[in-house]
Amino acid sequence: MRKIIDIRIPPSRIKDSIFIEKRIAQKGKLRRGTFNYQLVKRSIDARGKQPVYQLRYLVGNDLDPLGPGQVETWYSRSPDAKKALIIGAGPCGYFAALRCIEHGICPIIVERGKDVRSRRRDLRQIQQFHTVNPDSNYCFGEGGAGTYSDGKLYTRSVKRGNVKKVLQILHYHGANRNILIDAHPHIGSNKLPNIIKAIRETILSNGGEVHFNARVVDFVVRDQQIRGVITLDGRALSADAVILCTGHGARDIYQLCHSLDIQMEFKPFALGMRLEHPQQLIDEIQYNRTKRGNYLPAASYSLSCQLEDSGVFSFCMCPGGLIVPAATAPGELVVNGMSLSKRDSPFANAAVVNTIDTNPEEGNPFGGVNYQSELEHKIFNYGDGTQRAPAQRLTDFMESKISVDLPKSSYIPGIYPGPLHELMPGEIVQNVRSAILHFDKKMKGYYTSEAQFVGLESRTSAPIRIPRDNENLMSPDLIGLFPAGEGAGYAGGILSAALDGERVADALNKYVHSIQTSTS
Repeated sequence: MRKIIDIRIPPSRIKDSIFIEKRIAQKGKLRRGTFNYQLVKRSIDARGKQPVYQLRYLVGNDLDPLGPGQVETWYSRSPDAKKALIIGAGPCGYFAALRCIEHGICPIIVERGKDVRSRRRDLRQIQQFHTVNPDSNYCFGEGGAGTYSDGKLYTRSVKRGNVKKVLQILHYHGANRNILIDAHPHIGSNKLPNIIKAIRETILSNGGEVHFNARVVDFVVRDQQIRGVITLDGRALSADAVILCTGHGARDIYQLCHSLDIQMEFKPFALGMRLEHPQQLIDEIQYNRTKRGNYLPAASYSLSCQLEDSGVFSFCMCPGGLIVPAATAPGELVVNGMSLSKRDSPFANAAVVNTIDTNPEEGNPFGGVNYQSELEHKIFNYGDGTQRAPAQRLTDFMESKISVDLPKSSYIPGIYPGPLHELMPGEIVQNVRSAILHFDKKMKGYYTSEAQFVGLESRTSAPIRIPRDNENLMSPDLIGLFPAGEGAGYAGGILSAALDGERVADALNKYVHSIQTSTS
């Protein structure tokens, strides 16, 4: 017989298997040595005076191994398959491709950027030399923006699909087993490239195609049906249907859709700045101890505050992380956050952003895009023409003072004292200030001169949505086009994008088979 047993243990005992077995036996009223046990969930409860690990074990005599299962049996080459063009090689695109293979459909992926390894040279260019490649950067390229932003695998969108299956696929392709048991799993930006490469190899070995340096500049349309795409270098690729899953930074794709009279609408988004603290300070606040020790991970936080007409919240919190330049075109300044797998940087950073619920340009679906773009160029033009970012001690921001000096920062291109309280829109400044006081009540010590804002964080989500039918997930304006993922306004992270990719691939499968039925 199997049963679930939950135990709580001090951090110092997390690697003590004898102690853990004793606790399981006590809690389950079992005799030691008569049962097997398997960890299925792990989290930390830091609400009390001392943090504790909360562990959930499956106990029994015949336990199945916790792992990827029979993932390899899901994929097989189909020689006479229908073809699906997938625009974008981010998590939505790659998981859509894997799901297409399960359905016997051949995925053809076109990606404007480079493969995940080659991207690194362009990341070095923007970090060290302030040069932005508009096709290969922290947002564009194989793996999408999530490749170099920590690899957080947490979503509230559990009703959108099989989260466990997505995690098993990532584990099968090289992610640590911990993602199957941690309450807030992450992979790390140093581990993700090999996992993404392994997923690509699965796609290729099962008959799929992946085309890099292939920016889509036009759709091939006949009789209101999409038949393929044209890339910048003149390649024409055809397929039975198209999944459009570019990231939310691909503004040229929005323009292309607009030119083809594909409906788009404003979508609420959020905008603000990155707030960087010393990680040790966040540890002290969250764990109620001066030193974290060897048995606890770098502490994180999640904060939100609902004001009269909008909300302010922390987003993409990166414990032990780095701030990175996330511009997708020259003349912009955008920052984002990332962490490596060990999360061992001395800095903690998170976006502190204000919701933009009302279209800044009423009636114009590009109102949010324009708002983002204008502010990104304004912040860039205030500086010296590089990716150096304006920064301001948190206390100075609250008091409308330019900082005389700045703390050390993880942001490699460099920071300089700048008046973010003047550069940012007044309403956002006012709302963030109110929220900081609220956050400090939840985390005493959060409001400190040791923390600093670095601007601008503007790419939290797409400010535009490409509508699709609720039932068949297809664009109402172009037969065979399936908008998906973050760029189309239907996801907000690696997991939700992957789930949406699978869901859209299921809808595409029904569509292509309906074509086959109607023409046979």
